[in-house]
Amino acid sequence: HKAHGAVADDIVDRVQRRVLDGMGLVVLHSGHHSKIFKRLMGTTANLKWREATDKERIWVVQPGHPIVEGIDEYIELPREEMYGEFFDIPQPDELVMISWFTGGEVFRSGCCFFRGRGKIFYFRPGHESYPTYFNPEIRKVIANGVRWARPVDGPAPFSGVHPANAPLEPLPPEND
Repeated sequence: HKAHGAVADDIVDRVQRRVLDGMGLVVLHSGHHSKIFKRLMGTTANLKWREATDKERIWVVQPGHPIVEGIDEYIELPREEMYGEFFDIPQPDELVMISWFTGGEVFRSGCCFFRGRGKIFYFRPGHESYPTYFNPEIRKVIANGVRWARPVDGPAPFSGVHPANAPLEPLPPEND
């Protein structure tokens, strides 16, 4: 996460175009400060955080959503870095999970966004000091998020493959 600024802007431009054309994007933990996430959100994506040994309870607030398929009403992580509100992102198109921490903070931790033809899933857990990504429920949410974000009919073709002004059928001669 310390290298977000080192990502070349032309790469961010290309990824943004592909997301808008239908490619899915899953952003984990401190990826909220990545150039591509901030670009697609149009905000700073700033938040409150505390690196401590908080317990995190991640509540499912949209049961039946494909991202939480196979997950009970909450996931409990015994130790995790705290993220708290205010999280400077737009209102999610779908809010799937909310976290609560032992310090009393809450956080929108499972957020879905639609941008162009693409889908974006932001999932908060994952500090590198804790074994979060070894938790089977966390892995399930991430796998479900990947399935949810993937293009249904495939992403749109690259720009310029077919001219936008090309007719679908042959045009009659101009004199007719």
